[in-house]
Amino acid sequence: MLGMTILLVFAIAAGFLFMGRNRARAVSGGQLSNLHSRPNYHGLYTFLWVLLAGFATLLLVTIGFGQYIQATLMGQIADALPDSLRIERQLVLRDAISQAGGGISSREGELRTAIAERYAGIDALRFWATILLTLGVAVATGFYTMNQISVEWRSRNRVERIIRWSLLTCAVLAVLTTVGIVLSLIFETLNFFNNIGWRVDKFLFGTRWSPLSGVHEGNLDADKVGAVPLFAGTFLITVIAMLVAVPVGLFAAIYLSDFASPRVRAWAKPMLEILAGVPTVVYGFFAAITVAPFIRQTGEAIGLNVASESALAAGVVMGIMIIPFISSLSDDVINSVPQSLRDGSYGLGATKAETIRQVVLPAALPGIVSAVLLGISRAVGETMIVVMAAGQGANLTLNPLEAVTTVTVQIVMLITGDTEASTAAGPAFTLGFTLFCVTLALNIIALRIVRKYRELYD
Repeated sequence: MLGMTILLVFAIAAGFLFMGRNRARAVSGGQLSNLHSRPNYHGLYTFLWVLLAGFATLLLVTIGFGQYIQATLMGQIADALPDSLRIERQLVLRDAISQAGGGISSREGELRTAIAERYAGIDALRFWATILLTLGVAVATGFYTMNQISVEWRSRNRVERIIRWSLLTCAVLAVLTTVGIVLSLIFETLNFFNNIGWRVDKFLFGTRWSPLSGVHEGNLDADKVGAVPLFAGTFLITVIAMLVAVPVGLFAAIYLSDFASPRVRAWAKPMLEILAGVPTVVYGFFAAITVAPFIRQTGEAIGLNVASESALAAGVVMGIMIIPFISSLSDDVINSVPQSLRDGSYGLGATKAETIRQVVLPAALPGIVSAVLLGISRAVGETMIVVMAAGQGANLTLNPLEAVTTVTVQIVMLITGDTEASTAAGPAFTLGFTLFCVTLALNIIALRIVRKYRELYD
């Protein structure tokens, strides 16, 4: 329904675009020079107002009906089950909605059937009301704006004002989204520390991680929320990944920028960047099914005890994933070094290798460092590879052959388990906020390094 309504609004707006242009030509009496604005601006003014009015109505109607359905049906369920918990009522509502759509519900019953029938009736009303109200407002807005078209009508100024306010709105929404994410992390983190008695030291320096072990007793055990094993595992896998990604990515960038022929570069660089487009879940399967068994079998062949979900397997595959990021960014930075520096080095008798080592790389150092730190931030926040290839137990070790867990693995386990979301949100959001602070610190360090070592070349 939503997609069809959006397409209809676009179709109506396109129709009024042509009608507005024709209307402007008609009121000009054939002399377009009499118009303050070109006919295209008159049509665009009508087009933009139809889109804005139609989409605003669609958004308001959708939200309003959603709240109405939620309140009405939850009220009926509460009257039928006065002693039930909110989560039980939500389960009944989800089952009823599933039945109304012809799906499978977890349980059957008269209440669910009655709610499903009522939901079907309200949903049909919502369908027609949404379409009629949205299209009606769009058409009415189109005719209203067309009646405003005249010789003196300053549609160009108004179109530019609408576009400027639209761009400002997008920028404000982006900023508010970021602020909302940060505030949600902060509030949930404060709530988590309040539940454990503000024992921040237990979280930052504790070595035992089992935050939900005391949930059945109604509280969180402050002695079991130590995040040191999680961050140690994250650090270990990140180090392994960067040991793979930095040398390979940097050397590949040097070869492509200064040694490869144009023909080789034309096919090698796109092939290398294809790695950046591979979904991380594919890397996870590759690590769990191919790399991890290979490392375990190789280790057993030489007498080493290698875990099935070793940090080495996850780190190696994560490094392969990060290679195109470091390679592409480093290649762009190295290519931006002026050719005059290379020519001057060659003129002094330096070889190509000496020029790259003593001239090009020092000049490109700030950009290379930024690429490496960006790769580190990417590795620290990676989820799917470590979820599928790393361990789930909080094992405090620096042995790459053993199983370790990471911060992102624990966040996924906390949120996707069968524990109530409000209980698991505290530890999960606290880990997320700590990870956010770590990546923010890395980005600040990268900016400081770039500003300190940046050099300007003619």
